[in-house]
Amino acid sequence: MRRARDEVQEPASPVSPTAPLTRTEETAEVPGALPESLAGYVSYLLRRVHAQFSATPDGTDADSRDFLVLDALTGQDWASQLDLAERLGINRTIMVQVIDRLEARGEVQRTRNPDNRRQYVLSLTDRGRTALGSMRRAVAQRDAHLTAALTREETARLDELLARLLPESAQPLVQGTEYLVAQAHFRLRRHGDDKLTGTGLRVRHYGPLSALVASGPCSQQRLAEFLAITGPAASQLVDELVKQGLVRRGRDAHDRRRYALEVTDDGREKLAVITAAVHELAHDVAAMLGPGGEDELRALLLKLLEAAENPDGRSGGHSEGQSGGNSGSDLSVNTKSTVPARG
Repeated sequence: MRRARDEVQEPASPVSPTAPLTRTEETAEVPGALPESLAGYVSYLLRRVHAQFSATPDGTDADSRDFLVLDALTGQDWASQLDLAERLGINRTIMVQVIDRLEARGEVQRTRNPDNRRQYVLSLTDRGRTALGSMRRAVAQRDAHLTAALTREETARLDELLARLLPESAQPLVQGTEYLVAQAHFRLRRHGDDKLTGTGLRVRHYGPLSALVASGPCSQQRLAEFLAITGPAASQLVDELVKQGLVRRGRDAHDRRRYALEVTDDGREKLAVITAAVHELAHDVAAMLGPGGEDELRALLLKLLEAAENPDGRSGGHSEGQSGGNSGSDLSVNTKSTVPARG
């Protein structure tokens, strides 16, 4: 299946909390030791697992959104295209494109709703049922590959916990571990960023700001290594923070050819705002998962990530830092967070 990260590919303002992520952001994560200051957060681990799943070769050209829509239409017509988009967490404009594509292939029939002429009733055709059968087999095979590190019982428990992170109305519509991971990730990302609406900030700004506050000035390359993200993604993050006056680029005292990033006074104040949002998001996640669910989900996500980092079965664990000419920084993967590590 085409990877679920394609769910959000529209251009977006870099500081709009509710805007979809750009492709640079969605493909940001790279293999690397998890920052200890972030590894306790379920929402962060979920983002890493989503990136891990998205990086796996597809194996088929079928579109992930096509599968979600066709699967949702199994056994029932849908009276509102907009309602289905909202239930599946698909952008309205993208949903129109999906239905257009499925209708052109003869897999979905779209007719006017007799009770509301402004709405379309969506129905699955015989051709759509045939296509869905093939997609389901492909999804099952891909899920088996992606969750190979888990037992059958652990995979079932993972799916159960992930479903709790979705709106109750959407839970019956999203099947398969990969899609549960994607939709839970998208929902928590939106939920966290909604808490920062109007500030120009996003929850993902917590990582770089907290790291720079804890360890002091460092190079952009060093920050990227610490966060285990690509250079372009780190550059985009830093540009956002510099534009808002939260981070400044100064010269590295140890190497005048390099810039050293450091947090401004305003950045320290705004970090407190983001920290509050991170705490609220962690509290919400714990409430959604119920007693013990947070620890269970964290352990399962870490197991998936460890398996990906150590495909030969060697023991994982946090590294003691990265090597390479990035003088002027003692930033390491064991940098402590200013917030207790949880959800």
